[in-house]
Amino acid sequence: MREQIRIYTINKGGLDQFVTEWNERIRPLREKLGFVIPAAWKVEATNQFVWIQRYEGNQSWEEADQAYFASDERKSFNPDPARLIARMEQYYADPVR
Repeated sequence: MREQIRIYTINKGGLDQFVTEWNERIRPLREKLGFVIPAAWKVEATNQFVWIQRYEGNQSWEEADQAYFASDERKSFNPDPARLIARMEQYYADPVR
């Protein structure tokens, strides 16, 4: 099953705050909308937050991701955790057998 790896470089001094907001807001909403998050890590040496997600619902990945960002709950995040992200990378990964 295809998964997505997300690597966020967080603004200096904001890593712990981002982790808190991600756990309180982003993760629960993603999971509510059909995403599965098997793992997440913080890398203090590089001020990065790394997580993996996959989608197990009936929509395409793109539709599910758009629905997440378009949801009233996501729009109501105040403050928005994204304010703490300096750089965002995301990659799709396929299992190797």
